[in-house]
Amino acid sequence: MALLDDKEIQDELANLDGWRLEGRVIVKEFELDDFVGSVRFVDSLVEPAESMNHHPDLGISWNKVTVAITNHAEGGLTAKDFELARRIEAADRQG
Repeated sequence: MALLDDKEIQDELANLDGWRLEGRVIVKEFELDDFVGSVRFVDSLVEPAESMNHHPDLGISWNKVTVAITNHAEGGLTAKDFELARRIEAADRQG
């Protein structure tokens, strides 16, 4: 899968609410009601990540979940990373 150039990355980010670029990684912090909500949100990410065989890095801190996505195999960001971000957004809206 081809790496995206800087313009493509910025174009993709413009279509995602709250995601930011940190080096070669896109990151978003989701705020939930409490620890149980955070864990349930993380659980809702299993299916989309597994179905794409593409797994984000996750951090849980009581009512916050930080999601970081990059394509380690490609060494940067690809269209697949942004597709996973969109699926994570959908999971957040359903939660």
